[in-house]
Amino acid sequence: MELGLKDKVVLITGGSKGIGFACARAFAQEGAKVAIVSRDPANLARAYEQLKQEGLHVHRTRADLHEPHSAADIVEEVSTAVGPIDVLINSAGAARRYDPEMLDADAFRSTMEAKYFPYIYPQQEVLRRMAERAKAGNGATPGTIVNIIGMGGKIASDIHIAGGAANAALMLATVGLAHYYARYGIRINAINPGSTLTERVEEAVKLEATRQGIGNEEALAHGEAKVPLGRFAKPEEIADVALFLASHRASYVTGAIIPMDGASAPLI
Repeated sequence: MELGLKDKVVLITGGSKGIGFACARAFAQEGAKVAIVSRDPANLARAYEQLKQEGLHVHRTRADLHEPHSAADIVEEVSTAVGPIDVLINSAGAARRYDPEMLDADAFRSTMEAKYFPYIYPQQEVLRRMAERAKAGNGATPGTIVNIIGMGGKIASDIHIAGGAANAALMLATVGLAHYYARYGIRINAINPGSTLTERVEEAVKLEATRQGIGNEEALAHGEAKVPLGRFAKPEEIADVALFLASHRASYVTGAIIPMDGASAPLI
């Protein structure tokens, strides 16, 4: 299927590992001009070199997206060095888990700073520029945004209440902004991955294995057995859906929240 992503400028936050890295590889393979952002220089260098070995070139930049000025600086840098941003993939930020009795004002605040704002800051800067292009009426495609948001915003977990609240807020922002910016032809969608075979999930599996006194493979099998499809997702599978949502093939899809949890949460 021709997705029409060749030469599109794609900014991927959290692009140095996990789902973000899978997205970087997928878009680069489609011929897009990809820029990846990470606050960890070691992860950033590792991702850059791995893609280079695969014959894929990406622009890389280090930034801490917890600050609004950092997000604005990154968008400006990428727009200058690579070109006006056509696609933003938000995949940065991870929320710490807390025992409910340990939740206090600082826990909720730090969770929003870790998960909510690293999406909102770059998104708002990119939206502003996309809307300006649309208002200029030069015929350029305004652009699209895909937010990778965990299922914790739909399913309340005792140890993920603060993080789930951040995810729920991001989903509301996705749908609300999609409704408003549709007038400019800008599309905004989100993907809700369930358990996906990333480093974060692998660490959780190891912790569960230690807790139960079993091997890592057995702990993984126990976890996957709870998923109706019988396995966890691969990061590449999430990236494939991000590719579609960002492409002209999804030109009438906006304000959508796509669940990818293997039917673990049978919600409408």
